Amino acid sequence: MLLALGCGHIGSAQQLSPADKAVFRPKFVKTQLLKAARWQLAHPKHPPTDWTNGAFYSGVFAAYQATHSRLLLDSLLAMGERTQWRPAQRYDHADDMAICQTYLNLYRLKKDRRMLAPTLALVEKFRTEPGPEVRNHGIAWWWCDALFMGPPVLVKLGIIENQPQYLALSDTLYQQTYKRLFNHAEHLFSRDAGYLWTAANEGKKEQNGQRVFWSRGNGWVMGGLVQVLQELPARHPSRAFYVSLFKEMSARLVQLQQPDGLWRSSLLDPAAYPGGETSGSGFDTYALAWGINQGILDKPTYLPAVRNAWVALNKVVSPEGRVGWVQPIGADPRRDFSAESWEVYGTGAFLLAGSEVIKLK
Repeated sequence: MLLALGCGHIGSAQQLSPADKAVFRPKFVKTQLLKAARWQLAHPKHPPTDWTNGAFYSGVFAAYQATHSRLLLDSLLAMGERTQWRPAQRYDHADDMAICQTYLNLYRLKKDRRMLAPTLALVEKFRTEPGPEVRNHGIAWWWCDALFMGPPVLVKLGIIENQPQYLALSDTLYQQTYKRLFNHAEHLFSRDAGYLWTAANEGKKEQNGQRVFWSRGNGWVMGGLVQVLQELPARHPSRAFYVSLFKEMSARLVQLQQPDGLWRSSLLDPAAYPGGETSGSGFDTYALAWGINQGILDKPTYLPAVRNAWVALNKVVSPEGRVGWVQPIGADPRRDFSAESWEVYGTGAFLLAGSEVIKLK
């Protein structure tokens, strides 16, 4: 399964071909964002409050901010009215609160408390009533994907409502996940405890003997870090931890980017997964571009990686706007996808990436 992008390594603006330079022009980026968002809105796949749409609508909101498209804003508001601004059913599962990111973003625009009330009720119940996730797994956020789904909701709500306990709760739960799943030698997150290597358990291995570190799983973490850091005040006591983690993972991910500009489903065994994978690559591009734009990441070091990735990502978008080469739903690296494979979170990752690439100078 080869994805023949032919980008090569891009080291400076002068090395871009005329066609590749075009994908960085603001007008082109806006056109791509609108095209991809419209296609995906016209091809729904899951219930609107599903975690997949939590990622997609996060991207749609970012695309709205970049394009000021009334169509995108109206689509988001209509979605919220259809769901009555409610999360999915499981109050203690991060996947089911992911959609609340978009509700909170829209609340900031409209200041309508109807948009806020269900999220506030969910977080209060989550804060005060331990649920089955903790009972079954020992911690609430036991899989790394949760670090995109949950923390941004708690932190956004804490800032909106001026409730420091929500930020403190997010910090506590995040640290539990970090201590369990972060590998300090590889500077990456395992997907969950089943992928950890211990003295009694060597864990799961790739064909080359390396540990399994899932691209999209680490992409979820990177995207979540951006969402948290966008909210935390400069002097917040936990901000330094998140900045440090963001820098550490960014440095490692740049090392693992492949010559065609994309990351592979399995980060440490790219030869066994020769096709580029869009969803993990999209989240990584979003995070690295944001880090450059915020002055957190060194521009000369990271801009070539972002350029390379954005050129590659645009080559997986079909003429009608379908974002392809997206790994299907799963918890680990997979090979069963192609140029025709799409998922709403893949489009969301692409929209998030473009919303930051358009700001690059």
